Amino acid sequence: MLRVLWLTALAAGIAAAQETPSKAALPPVEGVAFEDVPADNGAAIQATWKKMPNDAEVTYRIMVATSENGPWFLAAETPGTENFSQDDGYPFWMGPPKNRELHYLAVDGYQAGEERVTLMPPEDPKTKTRKPTPDYWFKLVAESPAGSWESPATKLKPEWNLFNWARLNVFLYMLAFAGIILAFIQIARGRQLFIRRIAGLDAVDEAVGRATEMGKPIFYLTGRNGITDVSTVAATLILGEIAKKVATYDTTIKVPHTDPIVMAVCQEITRESYIAAGRPDSFKPDSNFFVTDDQFGYTAAVDGMMVREKPAACFYMGYYYAESLLLAETGASTGAIQVAGTDADHQLPFFVTACDYTLIGEELYAAGAYLSKEPVLVGTLRGQDIGKAVILAALLVLTAVATIGQWVTVGGKKPYKWSEIWVFDFLKGS
Repeated sequence: MLRVLWLTALAAGIAAAQETPSKAALPPVEGVAFEDVPADNGAAIQATWKKMPNDAEVTYRIMVATSENGPWFLAAETPGTENFSQDDGYPFWMGPPKNRELHYLAVDGYQAGEERVTLMPPEDPKTKTRKPTPDYWFKLVAESPAGSWESPATKLKPEWNLFNWARLNVFLYMLAFAGIILAFIQIARGRQLFIRRIAGLDAVDEAVGRATEMGKPIFYLTGRNGITDVSTVAATLILGEIAKKVATYDTTIKVPHTDPIVMAVCQEITRESYIAAGRPDSFKPDSNFFVTDDQFGYTAAVDGMMVREKPAACFYMGYYYAESLLLAETGASTGAIQVAGTDADHQLPFFVTACDYTLIGEELYAAGAYLSKEPVLVGTLRGQDIGKAVILAALLVLTAVATIGQWVTVGGKKPYKWSEIWVFDFLKGS
């Protein structure tokens, strides 16, 4: 009797097993690879694997652990129809092949409960140091309604790189432009290079001569910003050239300052200019003097000096703010020849209105080379112009190519997108 019952139960179990088919496992994912992200600071790793026929139903997960046996944490997740190597953000000379046949994911951390943990240990705010990056284990898990599959665990540690190869194009640009500048500096030492006429700078001799004839001083202002500002540096270079002419004509120059560091620099520049002109005995240290660092206090003081001394010429070089019109209007009321130069576009209308001559934008930077004719400055100026011309030409040509490319087809299949042209990839880098 027991034997009959046992056989009946066994038959029922076999029948049930035949009625419920077993869940099929996913086929192995091919080409799974975990590598350190190239050209980074050691913060991430990258995972790549081949596209599979059933990707539309699969979800891929990158799992990470601090030991080979776990516990495992979710680092990244993607549907099987997204995240391919052509979208990895790297230029064509870096990373895996750019196509839609290879999946790509970069991982820089993982989710441990509610906390996001980065692969690179955080920086200690007190010591400004980091603990050594530990070893990690990574694996790829593929899941779908039909089953799941996971790759063997791979041991890997993110490493920092000395050179960011994704910026190789920038390095080559730098070398090319440096070569152009050095070449024109060498050319400028052999012959005089043409520089477009700048009327405001041609008026310097007239202004200094007028001050000499009238026996009145020249006022020179270097702007409101400190010595770290490029327009202030340009203003000090122009001061050096004007001071040479002032020393030659034995005229008085006054340079009121709002920054003590700029004052000290200008004192030395003025001294060197007098020495270069062969008149070191005529140099007056108090020709450069500090007024105040208060914006309108400085403006009121300089305006008062202008009204009292009625200078023959006023130069406003550097970066200015709301004081520009107050200074320029006061100078104009004294009958002085006024030359302004600034890269502060919001103050240019006031200088153009109130001054006789105005250097606009980059003319301020070119003034030092224009006045001195120094080969290094002239060659640098010409090299920069050539570099800007090359960039402008590249923008025009490639913009035309990108526009036309929207209607050009390759093999009658799809539009030829500008993003697929390697020259664009090289120009923009990563």
